[in-house]
Amino acid sequence: MSTRLPVSTASEIEAIASDWLVRRESGDWSEAQQARLDQWLNESTLHRVAFLRLELAWEDAARLKALGAGVRSDGPPPPGHWNLSPFFSAPPSVSGASRPRLRVGRIAFAASLVIALVAAGYWRFVIDAGRYSTAVGMIASVAIADGSKVTLNTDSRIQVALSDAERRIELQRGEAFFDVSKDPRRPFVVRVGNKRVVAVGTRFSVRRFGDEIEVVVTEGKVKVENSSTQVRGDVPSPSDPADVLLVAGSVARAGEAGVLMQRKSVPEAEVQLSWRAGVLVFRDRNLGEAIAEFNRYNERRIVIDDPELAKLKIEGNFRATNVDAFVRLIESGFPVRAHEYADRIVLTAR
Repeated sequence: MSTRLPVSTASEIEAIASDWLVRRESGDWSEAQQARLDQWLNESTLHRVAFLRLELAWEDAARLKALGAGVRSDGPPPPGHWNLSPFFSAPPSVSGASRPRLRVGRIAFAASLVIALVAAGYWRFVIDAGRYSTAVGMIASVAIADGSKVTLNTDSRIQVALSDAERRIELQRGEAFFDVSKDPRRPFVVRVGNKRVVAVGTRFSVRRFGDEIEVVVTEGKVKVENSSTQVRGDVPSPSDPADVLLVAGSVARAGEAGVLMQRKSVPEAEVQLSWRAGVLVFRDRNLGEAIAEFNRYNERRIVIDDPELAKLKIEGNFRATNVDAFVRLIESGFPVRAHEYADRIVLTAR
């Protein structure tokens, strides 16, 4: 069961994580400070995800001089000239030992640069006439012309069309998180098949499963429209069953049979979006479900040979692209043996 925490905004948590990171990298770091950092990290998965996300950008910022060769030195390279390195190949350590140190006089600049790089989202992605797409294992952030920001998950594609009446996004495949700029005159509409997710100024994600969608709202309100919608679950039905209103903390699955909604705390909903930091968080999930998530991020697929293995329960936080580490943990914690091939990893009972 997830631990209930006082509701904190993502920006508040990120600010605290940034402060911890700057203090640790300043060169004046004690065991007592490390203990307090460990305590804060262990209080919430959101804390760990925020710290990991900033730590990733920090380590790349330390290499800016080499990465920015040939680019003017008074700022980061522009999009298209610099990409974040691939996700860590091993789980990161929060220890302050053996880490590259930036000079104290540049700490403030480096901290602001880290946050700017995270916000700007210098990941590799493809743009083609209003279409934005990512390859398998890639995550990309892009700012669109109305001031909104979109973060695309692995193997995702959207089509953007802006007009005076509407800001329309077609989610053609995959998953995207939307940080919508406020413009009451032009609703922000995400379309998947005959379903529309409508917002004005809010933060939410949409994941596509064929013609079905999953919506997670972390700020504001969004409306799910579907002419055949029927509502069930633990949230009261709106007066018009064709328009389902979701508030912050809501998680909804919408298909032809209707909409199934859950009301969670905002921190719990944020954990479900930990993929934005390249992290997969599993809580009391079946091994089969966890492997299906891993396979979204990797060309080399994991295959379960014995259906009984798929029922095993798993918990933990894992780097989405670190298949080898995930498989090693499965072998060490379960009666499972992994057989590795060029294009797949087959799990059998041991």
